[in-house]
Amino acid sequence: ESGKSALYMFRNNKIDLIVLDIMLPDLDGFEITRQIRSQSPVPILMLTARSGEGDRVLGLEIGADDYLAKPFSLKELVARVRALIRRTYNFPQEKETDKEEYKFKELFLDTVSLRLVLGEEKYNLTATQYQIMKKFLSQPGRVFTRMDLLRSFQEDPYEGYERTIDAHIKNLRKLIEKDPVHPEWIITVWGQGYKLGDD
Repeated sequence: ESGKSALYMFRNNKIDLIVLDIMLPDLDGFEITRQIRSQSPVPILMLTARSGEGDRVLGLEIGADDYLAKPFSLKELVARVRALIRRTYNFPQEKETDKEEYKFKELFLDTVSLRLVLGEEKYNLTATQYQIMKKFLSQPGRVFTRMDLLRSFQEDPYEGYERTIDAHIKNLRKLIEKDPVHPEWIITVWGQGYKLGDD
């Protein structure tokens, strides 16, 4: 019913996934996402009646995992929720002997805690960030297009969402880069995409 009641519910219950409307009577969905994301990597699906890429990118930049524009069908909403839950909670459980190591220099992806480790620092990742870093760490130095990265966390990606990758990359850089404007880890390859590490 309101942003304040949403935050109260979040702080006083175990929440597995949040479907959040941007337009609320007191706090808007952007501010709620900022507050939740400062405390938890819980998956957030944002809903909005606003059109345009700007709101979608802003929502993703502040930590939403996915975005759905109104009007939408209930079938699509349920499909997005199911996909987000699968991405977040049903990662393939590899046997200990078959477990692949995702490591590059001081960067290590802990597939048990779903954290990214850089030296002594540990970072909680959203489900989307986890899948992107897993892709990067599977082949350090390889250039991945935006569509390559989109396929790592969306079952049916389409080109309209390609630019949202930039928002996720921006958030990952804020986490791990000393200077996000001049990144050392996640490198932009102009006209092609992104890669982990320089040559």
